[in-house]
Amino acid sequence: MYTIIVADDEEELRRALIEKVNWENVGFKVVGEAENGIEALELVEKLNPDVLLTDIRMPFVSGIELARQVREVHPSTQIAFLSGHDDFSYAQQAIQYNIISYMLKPISASELTEELRKIKEKIDEQFRKFAAGGHETSRETVMSFFMTLLLDEFQTENDAKRDQELLEKLVDIGLVKNGDSSMMYTVMTTSILNEAEENVTEETNVNAVNSVLNKYFKVVSFYINGKITSILMSTKRGYDKYLHIAVEEISEKVKRIMGKDSMIGIGRIESGLSNIHKSYVESVKAISYSATQKKGIYFIADMEQYKKRAEQISEKAMEIINSNYMDPDISLVSVSNEIAVSPNYLSAMIKKSTGCTFIDLLSKKRINVATDLLLHSNYKIREIAEQCGYSDQHYFSYCFKKITGMSPNACRRGETEDNKLNEK
Repeated sequence: MYTIIVADDEEELRRALIEKVNWENVGFKVVGEAENGIEALELVEKLNPDVLLTDIRMPFVSGIELARQVREVHPSTQIAFLSGHDDFSYAQQAIQYNIISYMLKPISASELTEELRKIKEKIDEQFRKFAAGGHETSRETVMSFFMTLLLDEFQTENDAKRDQELLEKLVDIGLVKNGDSSMMYTVMTTSILNEAEENVTEETNVNAVNSVLNKYFKVVSFYINGKITSILMSTKRGYDKYLHIAVEEISEKVKRIMGKDSMIGIGRIESGLSNIHKSYVESVKAISYSATQKKGIYFIADMEQYKKRAEQISEKAMEIINSNYMDPDISLVSVSNEIAVSPNYLSAMIKKSTGCTFIDLLSKKRINVATDLLLHSNYKIREIAEQCGYSDQHYFSYCFKKITGMSPNACRRGETEDNKLNEK
């Protein structure tokens, strides 16, 4: 049974969708409903559904932005759009964000049921391929080339001449384009674990891991010493955008599809091919830092700060939030980049230390500042919203009421009435 969240700002339509479809009959269970993009995102973060069925024109967060943020939070969640004819070209922009279906309104219960059957078949096939694995067919020259780099501990690091020669060979093999000097490299080591946290990785799991990595990077993977070792190739921008998403998606799919846990170590990103062995050693070393809990995602840069308390990481994040809450573009990714840890690690440390998510901390800070401005300044509500990082006044009002239980206007009127009573 797959889980699904239904999101639509039209309550009547949303209730009709939920009540008139026999969800269990087509293999789904509705675990939540939302009336706007923010609620939908919060539910996805909390419930990690298999599918989000959403109107593409949602309040506060556009369909494309919602799809992007959902992938940041839970990259394995599929998205099905409901929309009008005029939004088709708009929806095509979001195709990169796990869009599994696009349905046009109005849609009847029977039409939606039929589309849900198709969605289930697609997910079934994805699950089957991931679980089945299989041997990846790679040319012998590719395997030989990378295996030599991976295991040769006598390579000279930061050798510009050798890096250029290796890059030319990579071009000859056909994995990168000629003159692509912006390509960078890192190594990822993956183990599949059973309930006793014992390594049960099989060679057939290589293709399952690659099925995710190939969506984001050029990749070559090996089965070495009972683990899957993957060499990733991308630009710095590609790593910044997708690396944390890719490893999270692998972790989620191993859990959801195989019913197992995973342990993933990631070495540093290197500019030259001669440093691949170094990154490989770091990917293995990253895992070794966690002696008490084997499962999880471990970036070497995070693990070298492992001795720091979670509170210290969270405190640094709060310092950045306190200084930059007015920036509408501040995000978990931007803060993690500033602290020099992965988004996955920062999110875990914040949750461990505070019991809150990054979004919770940011929202509380913004609303606290807004409350103070409402009570002790003459700024218009639109101006206060902008000063607190909200580009949309209606979105600000929604968030304010959700956290405080009152509207911005009610908050300001309440203070005014108290002042009048005090003056008497």
